[in-house]
Amino acid sequence: MKFICEKDKILKALNSVIKAVASKTTMPILEGILIQTNDNEIKFTTYDLEIGIEYWMEAQVEEQGSTVVNAIMFSEIIRKLPDTEINITINESNLLVIECEGSLYKLATMNPDEFPELPKITIENSITIEQNTLKDMIRKTIFAVSVEENRPIFTGCLFQTIENKLNVVAIDGFRLAWKSTILNNKTNDFSAVIPGKTLNEVNKIILDSFEPIQIGISKNQALFEMEQCKIVTRLLDGEFLNYHNVIPEQWETRIRTDRNNLQNCFERISLIAASSTEKEKKYPVKLMIDIGKVTISCTNQTGDAKEELYVSTEGKNLEAGFNPKYFLDALKVIEDEEIFVDFGSSISPCVIRPIEDGDYTYMILPIRLKE
Repeated sequence: MKFICEKDKILKALNSVIKAVASKTTMPILEGILIQTNDNEIKFTTYDLEIGIEYWMEAQVEEQGSTVVNAIMFSEIIRKLPDTEINITINESNLLVIECEGSLYKLATMNPDEFPELPKITIENSITIEQNTLKDMIRKTIFAVSVEENRPIFTGCLFQTIENKLNVVAIDGFRLAWKSTILNNKTNDFSAVIPGKTLNEVNKIILDSFEPIQIGISKNQALFEMEQCKIVTRLLDGEFLNYHNVIPEQWETRIRTDRNNLQNCFERISLIAASSTEKEKKYPVKLMIDIGKVTISCTNQTGDAKEELYVSTEGKNLEAGFNPKYFLDALKVIEDEEIFVDFGSSISPCVIRPIEDGDYTYMILPIRLKE
C-alpha cells in the first residue's frame, strides 16, 4: 500500500471516524483504524461494536492495499505534521511509514482480515433529510437525553415518523425536548431509538448545508449515509415514553417574554445557584409570577440573588421552583426572539415554546419548594 494525500483532507477523515474507536476493550484490533485503498480512494473505518463509521477520501494511490494501525497514535501524528503533502506506505517489515517534509514515523500494524465487518443492514424504512435540518433537530434535543444507564432507552433520542412528519424526542426523567419537521418525500410510519452517543457524532460530521443525508432503519440497526461517510449504529431496545400524553395541553399561567432577557437572568442567577446536581435539587431557583412581572430568586449557603423581569402575563399568580440548568439548556438552543412559558401549578410541568417555531416543545418538571 502506498498513497499521497493532503494533510487537511486526511485530518478531516480521521476527525470523522475517531469517535468510533473502542477506548476500553480486550480486543486491540478495535483500537485501530482500518485503512483500505480502492483505485484513487482511501477508506477509513472504525468500529467499537456499537457504532461503526466509514469515510472515503480521494488520494494519489500508487499501490493498492489495506492495513490496521492504532487510531489514536496515527491521528495524533497526522495532526502535528506540517500542513503539506503526506506520504504513507507499508514497508517490507509491515510497518506503516509516514513521511512529511523532514518527518519520518513508523508504526506497527495489525492484520486487516481480523478487523470486524460493519453490520450488513437490510433497510426496512428510510427517510432523506437535509443535513442542516437534521443538525438543528439533534441540537435542540440531544442535551435532554438521560445519562443514567439504569434506563438505557432514555439514553437515546426517539426518531418517529407519523403522517410524513419526523419527530425527534429526548427525555431524561426531569425534562423533555421535542422537535419535529415535515418530510419532503412520502415515508412509512416507524419508530426507532438511536443512542445519544451516535447522534453526537453524526452532528459533528454532518454539515450546516442543504446536502441530503439518508437515514435507514432496520430491526435493530440504523444507517446514516452521506456523500463521503457512512455511520452504522445499533438501536436501543425498550418502550419509549408516550410523549404526546405527558405534555399538558392546558395552562393556568402563561408568560410571554424576550428569550434573550430571560436567558441573561438565568445565567446571572445560576452564579449563586449551586453547581452540583444534588445542590441544585436542594436549592432550586424560585420563580414568582405576578401581573406583568416574573421574579427569579435563589437563596443558599453561598448567598442570595434576585432578578425581576417585566413580561406579558396571563392567568393566575404562581410560585414554583426549578433547576436553572434545565431552563438554560432550552433557552440557548431556541432561536426565536420571544417565547411562551406555560405553567399549570407549582407541582405541574412547565412548557416552553417559541412564538414562531411551532415545531419545538420543551417541558421541565418543577422541584418542590420547602416551606
